[in-house]
Amino acid sequence: MSVVESVLALIPQPYRGVAIRHRELVKFALVGGTTWMIDTAVFLLLKSTVLEPKPITAKVLAVLIATIVSYVLNREWSFRTRGGRERHHEAALFFLISGIGVAVYTAPLAISRYVLDLKVPGVSLVTQEVADFISGQILGVLAGMAFRWWAFRRFVFPDEDVRRQVPVGGP
Repeated sequence: MSVVESVLALIPQPYRGVAIRHRELVKFALVGGTTWMIDTAVFLLLKSTVLEPKPITAKVLAVLIATIVSYVLNREWSFRTRGGRERHHEAALFFLISGIGVAVYTAPLAISRYVLDLKVPGVSLVTQEVADFISGQILGVLAGMAFRWWAFRRFVFPDEDVRRQVPVGGP
């Protein structure tokens, strides 16, 4: 049983049928969760060891590593039958859209902090941290994921069924 089939088996009916019809989205979400864990682990490892005095450098390296893994997994698994571009053009667009995605991910946090002024001393530390979590880790991630899903399908992997996989031993 594949990873996607295992995940789909956990989903109760009638939602399982919806998830099956949107397998590509399920795979995209699994890749996103995996690369989020890679980003977090690499960042924490670097920040607590060799790059302790340089947390921004640690974060940039973590994001770069996670983005490379994301490209490979999305190309070879999530969007494995989509394409329509030369590989170097596809990769350049993937990284460009991922860069724009960073701005989309951070916009809700910036609005929370600098437009709504949900930061100390205007609010309590607890309020600031809850607002940061909701705006950064929930709203930002959802907005960034929606943007990347749309942009990858529209610009990076625009054509369906151009890389259809032929089973081993089959036509």
